[in-house]
Amino acid sequence: MSKIIATKAIKGAHQIVTRAELMVEKVLKEHGKELPLAFPDTTYYLPFIYAMTGVKVQKLGDLLPILEYVCSLLPEVPAEELWLPYLGDTLDAGMATLFAEEIIEALKYATENPTPTHDFWVAFTSDAILREQGIKLVDGRMPGFAAIVGCAPTNEEAKRIVTELQEKNILVFMSAVSTRADGKKICIAEQLAEEHVQMGWDVFLVPHGTDITATIYALNFAARAAMSFGGVTPGDMKKAKDILLYNRERVYAFVLALGEVDEEKHANAAGAINFGFPAVADTDIDQILPTGICKYEHVISPVAREQMVSKAIEIRGLKIKVSKVPIPVPFGAGFEGERVRREDMQVEFGGKYSNAFEFLGMKSMEEVEDGKVEIIGADIENISEGVSLPLGIVVEVAGRKMSKDFETILERQIHTFLNHAKGIFHMGSRTTTWIRISKEAYQAGFRLKHFGTILHAKLLEDYPAIVDKAQVKIYTDPKEMEKVLPQIEQVFAERDARIAGMTDETVDTFYSCTLCQTYAPNHVCIISPERLGLCGAYNWFDGKAGYEINPRGCNQPVKKGETIDLIKGQWKGINEFVYQASHNTIEKFSAYSIMDTPMTSCGCFECILVVIPEANGVMVVNRGFRGMTPCGMTFTTLAGTVGGGAQMPGFLGVGKLYLVSKKFLLAEGGLARLVWMPKELKEMLGEWLKKRVEEIGMPDLIDKIADETVATTPEQLLEFLQKVNHPALSLPPLM
Repeated sequence: MSKIIATKAIKGAHQIVTRAELMVEKVLKEHGKELPLAFPDTTYYLPFIYAMTGVKVQKLGDLLPILEYVCSLLPEVPAEELWLPYLGDTLDAGMATLFAEEIIEALKYATENPTPTHDFWVAFTSDAILREQGIKLVDGRMPGFAAIVGCAPTNEEAKRIVTELQEKNILVFMSAVSTRADGKKICIAEQLAEEHVQMGWDVFLVPHGTDITATIYALNFAARAAMSFGGVTPGDMKKAKDILLYNRERVYAFVLALGEVDEEKHANAAGAINFGFPAVADTDIDQILPTGICKYEHVISPVAREQMVSKAIEIRGLKIKVSKVPIPVPFGAGFEGERVRREDMQVEFGGKYSNAFEFLGMKSMEEVEDGKVEIIGADIENISEGVSLPLGIVVEVAGRKMSKDFETILERQIHTFLNHAKGIFHMGSRTTTWIRISKEAYQAGFRLKHFGTILHAKLLEDYPAIVDKAQVKIYTDPKEMEKVLPQIEQVFAERDARIAGMTDETVDTFYSCTLCQTYAPNHVCIISPERLGLCGAYNWFDGKAGYEINPRGCNQPVKKGETIDLIKGQWKGINEFVYQASHNTIEKFSAYSIMDTPMTSCGCFECILVVIPEANGVMVVNRGFRGMTPCGMTFTTLAGTVGGGAQMPGFLGVGKLYLVSKKFLLAEGGLARLVWMPKELKEMLGEWLKKRVEEIGMPDLIDKIADETVATTPEQLLEFLQKVNHPALSLPPLM
C-alpha cells in the first residue's frame, strides 16, 4: 500500500474525530446526557453505529462509550512516512472517520439545521426511501451507487459526469466541496443547481451536503441495505463483518473524488474501502493497486474525467446493461423521475388543456411492419413554444407467442420507456396521458417520431420472447384521433369487465410473486383475481402473463387444492407452496384476514392496514402520506415494523385496490371495519370506493370513515366514530 495515503488518511481521521469530540463536549455542556439523538424516519437508530456495534443510540449519553471506542481505533500518526505492506492502520482510521462523522451529523440534527439552506439538499435518507430504492436493486434498474466528493472544474463537466451515471442507471450521492476552475469552493450538487438540473431520488441524484461529514449518509445507506435487504441483524464484530462483506459482494458502489483530495477526503476513502468500495480520483494521489478488501484495485489516480465513470465501473466489477436507443437525448432509468416544469417546456400533450391517450394492441404478423413509425398529423417543428396539443399513441405488436393477455403488461411499459428519455415527462395511462417535452430535448433534436423509436426498441429488447415486431402510430390530428378513440375505449372497457367479472372461486390457480425475496427472503405474495399484489403493480392476469413470458421467473402458478376455509381464504395447495417458497418459515396464511395468519409483507406495499382496538376496526395509510395516524405511527415507522417478510397479525401490507375488493378482510367483516384513511387515499379510490359501498348497502360509509382532518389519535377517532355511528362499533370484537 502507499505510505502517503496511510499518513494522510490517519491525519484526516484524527481531524474528524477531534471535531466530533469537541462537538460532543459542547453539546453535553449545553444539553446534558439525556438529549435525544435520532435521524428522522428510521428504525435503525444511528445506522452506521448500530450496524457496526449493535448499540441502539437514543440519547447523548449513549454516545460516550462509542466515542471512547472510536478513539481506540485511531492509529498514531506516523512520525515519518513509512511504506507498509498492509492496510490495517488505514482501514481502522477509515472506520474511526465514519463513526465520528455519524456522531457529528446526528448532533447537527439534535441541535441545528442539518443541511444548508437550499431546498435541494436531502441529508439523511428515510427507511421508506431505502425500501423504495431497494425495488430498483431487485429488478435491476439500479446496478450500483456512486459517491461523488468535490466538484468538477466547470458546471458543464459536472452535468456531463452525472448524466453519464444516470444513463447507466447508477445512483449518485453527492457531498463535500473542492475548488472549481474559477476559484470558488463548491460541491458538485451546487454546480448542478446553478444549471437548474433536477435532483432527488426520482432522478438518481441525491445531494447530501457541502460538509465532508455528509459523506456518512451514503455509507449508512449501505449499512442499512445489508440490514434491511440482506437480513443481517447487528450485534457483535462478526455481524459487523457480515455487513461489510454483504456490501462488498452485493452493493456495487464506488467513490469519485473530483478536485483536490485533502486529508479528510483520504480518511473517507479509507472508510469506503472497508465496505469494498474503491475510489477513483482525477488528481495525482498515490494509488492502492493490489486486490484484497476491494475485489480489484482500491484507489486509482489520476484518471481523466472523461474516463472516470468507466474506470470506476471496471474496478468495482459492475455489469451494466445500457439500452442503445437511437434518439438525440440520453436514455436510462436515471431519468425516469425527471420533471419538466412549465417554464422549461417546449410542448405538452394532454393534462388539463388537451386530450391525449395511449394504447397497445396485438395484431397479426402480416399487419405489422416492424420498426414503422407513422405520424398522423403535424409534428412539432413549427409550433409555438409552450403550447398544449392533442396526442394519441397507438402501438401495435405481433409475435408468434404474443397473446392478448400480455397487452396490458406491455401497455404499462409505455410510461416507463418514455420517461427514460432525458427531457421527457410522462404521467398517466389510457385516456389520462400527460406528456411534456423540454426545450433542451427539443433543441437537441427530439421529435414525436422518437416516441416511436423508443417504444419499438425497448419492446423488442425487453420482451424478445413475445414481441417479434412492433409499429407505432402517433396521432396529432384531432379528427383522426376521434375516429380511433371509440374503438380503443371499447377495448379498455372489455379489459376492465374481464377482471371485474372474475372471482377467486372461478379459478383453480393463483399466482405467486417472489420478486422481493432479495430483500425480504421469506416473503411470498399470492395473487388472486380478487386480491392483487401488495405493490399494486400485479393482478392475476399479470401473474399469469408473467409466468408465460418467463416460466422460471418470480411468477409461478399455484394450484389452490383442497379448501380449508373459504371465509379466511385458506387452501391446502396454497399453504404447501407458501411453506416451501418461504424457506419453510410460513406454514400457512389467510388471504382474507388481518388477524389469523395474514400474508407477509415485503416492504413494497402501497398501503398498510393496522387494527385499532379502541375503534374495533382497522385503519389504512398509503405510501406518501406523511402525517400521523391514529395508531401512533407514521407510514414510515409502520413500514419498518411491517416489512421484511414477517407474519404479523393486526398489520398487513396491501395494494390500494384491494380495499374495494369483495374479499377485503372478509374474515373480519369487510369494508365495514374500515374506520380511518387519509383524505388523499379516499380521493384516489374515488368511484371505485363509491361503487363498493353502494354494493354492500352502506352508501354513507365513506363519510363515516374518518381522515386526518378529524382524527389523528385513538381518542379523537373514537369520538368521531360514535358521533357518526360507524358500523364497526357494532360488529363482533376484533380482539
